[in-house]
Amino acid sequence: MNEPMEELVTGAARDAGGWLGVLSVAQVATSADGTIVRWNRAAQELLGHPPQQVVGRHIAELLHPDADRSLGRSLWEAATSGRGVMGTVTAWHADGHPVELEIWASPVPDRRDDTSAVIVFAADAHAARRIRGTSAVWDGLFTRSPVGIAVLDTQLRFLRVNPALERMNGLPESAHIGQRLSRLLPEVNAHDMEEAMRTVIGSGRPVLDRRRVGRTPADPEHDRVWSCSYVRVEDPAGRPIGVIASLLDITDQQRAHTEAEAGRRRLALLSEASIRVGSSLEVERTAQELADLAVPRLADAVTVDVLDTLAHGDEPGPGLAAGVALRRLGKAPLAGSAVTGTLAPLGRTLAFPSAAPYTQALAERQPFLLARLDARSIASAARHTSRPAQLLKLGVHSLMMVPLVAHDLVLGVAAFYRTRPLGPFDGDDVTLAAQLAARAAISIDNARLYHREHDTAVTLQRSMLPQHITPPPGIQVAHRYLPASDTNEIGGDWYDVLRLPGGRAALLIGDVMGHGIAAAAVMGRLSASVRALARLDLEPQEIFTQLEAALEDLAEPMLATFLYAVVDPATGHCRLARAGHPPPALVAPDGTVRLLDLPPGTPLGVGGTRYATTDHVLAPGSALVLYTDGLIESRGSDIDERLAELTHALAGPFPSLDALCDGLLARLMPASADDDIALLVARIPARA
Repeated sequence: MNEPMEELVTGAARDAGGWLGVLSVAQVATSADGTIVRWNRAAQELLGHPPQQVVGRHIAELLHPDADRSLGRSLWEAATSGRGVMGTVTAWHADGHPVELEIWASPVPDRRDDTSAVIVFAADAHAARRIRGTSAVWDGLFTRSPVGIAVLDTQLRFLRVNPALERMNGLPESAHIGQRLSRLLPEVNAHDMEEAMRTVIGSGRPVLDRRRVGRTPADPEHDRVWSCSYVRVEDPAGRPIGVIASLLDITDQQRAHTEAEAGRRRLALLSEASIRVGSSLEVERTAQELADLAVPRLADAVTVDVLDTLAHGDEPGPGLAAGVALRRLGKAPLAGSAVTGTLAPLGRTLAFPSAAPYTQALAERQPFLLARLDARSIASAARHTSRPAQLLKLGVHSLMMVPLVAHDLVLGVAAFYRTRPLGPFDGDDVTLAAQLAARAAISIDNARLYHREHDTAVTLQRSMLPQHITPPPGIQVAHRYLPASDTNEIGGDWYDVLRLPGGRAALLIGDVMGHGIAAAAVMGRLSASVRALARLDLEPQEIFTQLEAALEDLAEPMLATFLYAVVDPATGHCRLARAGHPPPALVAPDGTVRLLDLPPGTPLGVGGTRYATTDHVLAPGSALVLYTDGLIESRGSDIDERLAELTHALAGPFPSLDALCDGLLARLMPASADDDIALLVARIPARA
């Protein structure tokens, strides 16, 4: 070691370094004008200020308000003049109390602009005085510091290393001396570190927190991460004579940070899954949503297969002993991927024998992981298909299959493929994939149950509607019934035409407020009750009273709107009453349309309402139009606007009542009906 370097290193270790390992020693770096540019954790612990509160401020601002600031500034001027200085100052703690500090400041000159950066070590003065018995305490900076320290010459050869660095590198000091980092530790990013040190030697500006990553003889089986800082050392003439490097092992902190980031990404993906997956009651859409969500954040390619019986709308099969047939309903990416291009397309039914991995994953109801895909790992699957070998050639190196299970029922399986150099799927990936699959499985099962109930309700609803309507002579009728779309629950709409004594006809239409099988069942009960009551030739308001009593007998309270009209085709006389139902429309013989003004009443089941009957006369050739609210209610539209659309649609000429019904539905029915629609049209023909 040359003489200036030897003097600098031994002096620094003797005069300042002994605090490390015995005291909590703060390390601060400033620019030439005293602006703080680095503030380590020990400095925060000593004075209570986090880095973001002090970096960028002048170091003199940290002195206690009652302290002699001229002393602090004179010490700083001495440090920046190139001599280095030790002294005692009183600083201001973040919580407001004074702290007496012993400091050691060393300049790091920059020859280009005659300025110097300054490295400052500081410790609690009272504690320092208690332990400063001999100079051996100061020698501990180099020998007992937990921070790895090395001194290198301008050729980046090691001149001296401390015991902490010996432990980090797994090599004694004698193995370091005279060697360069790139030759000594080839399994770390040594060339990047040497480039940083050359920059420090050339510019004089310190490099802080440069990451060294790799393996050393101290731990040859695992990668580790170090935070490295480099400061140029100069002779009294300002010529660079080497570099001092300090290294801190931050592997645990880095691992914790990486795991925390991975955890945040997993939570974000699960949060997004709660919004995107299962947004509809459609099995195909849910399967594709799962595949789209997992690419590329979890896998590079994903397929989602559902039991073929389920895809057909049937119940899942009894077992998997004889193999399984799966329908591919999800795949991502849909284009631009050689992997998904090799896999079976959407809609294809795939048959797997009982010994195939797909079948095993379903039978065991557990994820199936092939962390590293190779010829040996795919041997069993290769007996059934050549597809695994093709995927291996395309770069797939890791695979996992996760069953779709909901309410202890196996519904299908999702397969995840990885081709990018991210490493194989691990346990955390399997857990995340299982959580995504479970969410999708619940949505698929909900869709299955919903469609089963929807189909049952439609069947029940249709069975209770009149199959053949035979009106009395003198009245023509047409009718339509449309259930809600597959994504909406069916309601309790119904209509009927009943013959009454004297050639009259009862026209009725109603809507049970509810959905599903329960609403359809109540609709059937009310329909049967009306048929029985109508034969007694009761007044409309009396029928309403009896229907309210029928609703009161139900275990669960239900409401229903209802419109009842009695028409005498011989005279055109019509008596009408309504219970919360939309008003009927009357199309006059001349084509004019108006809504009949009837007391609205309240829905049946509310109770306490006195219903009124209104009389009208229907001219020959006029038509009475009865409908449920599904025809006129639409999201985002005002009900009055929709009623105006109804009357406008009825104003056009129609060759027949069937054409009138079809034209009305074509004009007013939304693309995806949110509610059932029932429509009944009756006309008294004009006399010849």
